[in-house]
Amino acid sequence: MSHLPDLAASPPTAASSFESNTYAKVTRRLLPLLFLCYVASYLDRVNVGFAKLQMLNDLKFSETVYGLGAGIFFVGYFLFEVPSNVILHRVGARVWIARIMITWGLVSGAMVFVDSAPMFYLMRFLLGVAEAGFFPGVILYLTYWFPANRRGKITALFMTAVALSGVIGGPLSGWIMQTLPGVQGLAGWQWMFVIEAVPSLALGLAILVFLQDRVIDAAWLGDTEKQFIAAQVHAEAEKKQEGTLRQTLSDPRVWLASLIYFSFVMGLYGVGFWLPTIIKATGVKDVFDIGLLSAIPYAVGAVAMVLVARHADQHRERRWHVAIPAFIGSAGLILSTVYSTDTLLAMTALTVATAGILATLPLFWSLPTAFLRGTAAAAGIALINSLGNLAGFASPYAIGWLKDLTQSTNYGMFLLAASLVLGGVLTLAMPARLVNK
Repeated sequence: MSHLPDLAASPPTAASSFESNTYAKVTRRLLPLLFLCYVASYLDRVNVGFAKLQMLNDLKFSETVYGLGAGIFFVGYFLFEVPSNVILHRVGARVWIARIMITWGLVSGAMVFVDSAPMFYLMRFLLGVAEAGFFPGVILYLTYWFPANRRGKITALFMTAVALSGVIGGPLSGWIMQTLPGVQGLAGWQWMFVIEAVPSLALGLAILVFLQDRVIDAAWLGDTEKQFIAAQVHAEAEKKQEGTLRQTLSDPRVWLASLIYFSFVMGLYGVGFWLPTIIKATGVKDVFDIGLLSAIPYAVGAVAMVLVARHADQHRERRWHVAIPAFIGSAGLILSTVYSTDTLLAMTALTVATAGILATLPLFWSLPTAFLRGTAAAAGIALINSLGNLAGFASPYAIGWLKDLTQSTNYGMFLLAASLVLGGVLTLAMPARLVNK
């Protein structure tokens, strides 16, 4: 049987090379599949923002009806998030993530049957129920494989899927909605829901085949590599709080993290659900052109996510690497209202805003995972994610209500900008000794 190499006695370059090669192997094996799953997840979650461009007219929905329907997804998500993540911790990621993906693919495709406001609300709620547990489940899963000083970059790479879904989803949704109306009697937005549900179903089946629950199950790792990863993860876990579910729910750090995440998610889904509408308001009318333009902020955001996370890992500093992008995102949202009638300047401001918002997200998750472990991590991460994602309900509904009230999205952008500033300030309230690892 293989034993751990004596890394302390080995030359520094040899020890460093072994560690780097081991984690590179894990990254290559796990990350592409999880990344594609999150692309499909986020696309199925926010493609309703493109459907809105046609669906509101076809179904005679108001902006408030759309905002409520877009946001009610997160009510179902909230109610089932914690139980879903606790189940994942007990039964394993492979079966549970596959279950999540297959059920949300089926529900997302069934959006084709929406023909009334109540039906719209019901399907969005069920989509939230189906998807509950995916994102926090992956964040928890990564703690089984990577220590804290590597998770910033890994989480950032995983979460660039949000940006890539915008890069791919915008042009794809625009093309589908422009070219397929009337085919087989379906509207363009109906075809969009059907076609974009297919990858989720296929990836759910792929998870069953290719994902392993724990390091010890990975036949593609050598015994020495398994022992090394397990030792690093175990040594880190020993320093963390295990805790019970009750202790987790009463931990003020968990509630502070939830409020911080709520503030950032306000910005994320404000942009995610309303970006096509904001671009259209600058004077762009063609739905495919709107799709192409919407890809730009997400493409720049993907680069920002990786660069900021890499810099944070190198310097082992988290708080300012979260707060500064939040402040930049807030400034971008405000500038987008100042130049709301100029497509070039508005797109520049929206790109800055989106890059700032996206850069906060992966590094935010380095905060709670720095002090939670085991059942406490499963419950705590899920609780933070579910409470934070209630902003996904509040944000689109508030913007829709404000747009119906004022006939402008500007006041909604001001609300989101204030929320990002609040999140940045609260992040700096986290003790540096707790999260800078």
